[in-house]
Amino acid sequence: MAKRFELIPLTPVIGAEVRGVTLGADLDATTADEIHRALCAHLVLFFHQQKLTPAAHVSFAKCFGELDQPHKIYPAVDGFPEIVQLENDGARPPDNDEWHTDLTYLPAPPFASILHAVSMPKLGGDTLWASMVAAYEALPAAMQSQLEELHAVHDMGSFRNHALGETLDVAAMNEKLTETGSAVHPVVQTHPVTGKKFLYVNQTFTRHIVGMTTAASDRLLQYLYNHINRPDFQVRLRWRVGTVAMWDNRATQ
Repeated sequence: MAKRFELIPLTPVIGAEVRGVTLGADLDATTADEIHRALCAHLVLFFHQQKLTPAAHVSFAKCFGELDQPHKIYPAVDGFPEIVQLENDGARPPDNDEWHTDLTYLPAPPFASILHAVSMPKLGGDTLWASMVAAYEALPAAMQSQLEELHAVHDMGSFRNHALGETLDVAAMNEKLTETGSAVHPVVQTHPVTGKKFLYVNQTFTRHIVGMTTAASDRLLQYLYNHINRPDFQVRLRWRVGTVAMWDNRATQ
């Protein structure tokens, strides 16, 4: 059966551009299945020159499963609580420009995220994604075995800055921490579709390795964060107005 779109890999380990599909149109089940397979294989997909209304954005996302709850910190697009609205400029610099996997403080984070560029500066604003499959596979075998036995605590991390506010409202922060909660996840997980193993710690939300002292946990986590931050695990996107990025939130940062 002929492919319904063209797929152009961007690096050996992560990222592909998808051409020949219009996301604003109703996708048939076969095309959605092909996009899902491409996502699992390449981890991040880029679609350029898309005219995606908020309603079409929601419709496209629903092709891949039930949508997540509204974000606890960021505002939503008017009339569409399912869509987070991210606005950054000189007066509002980004607060998420560090390696992270979305919402790992939840017991069951969403498996994918879809971001649509509505307005862009002339320069800057690029986004990097890193493959946690490649990061795991590059570790020594002995360390892979050690990590596969470990679990880590995740909580809201640097989102504390939003909850605390400029007035340093500790009570509000504690309330938000209680609301968002925390989770414990294996440090190494297995992708349910590809069967490949991947690292599952990130410096934004991972707080502590279970069973270790704080000092030992910090040393191990810092080693992993430095290891993850290697260019050969990464792909870079230079956004354009109308670009849509879709990523596998399980095995990427």
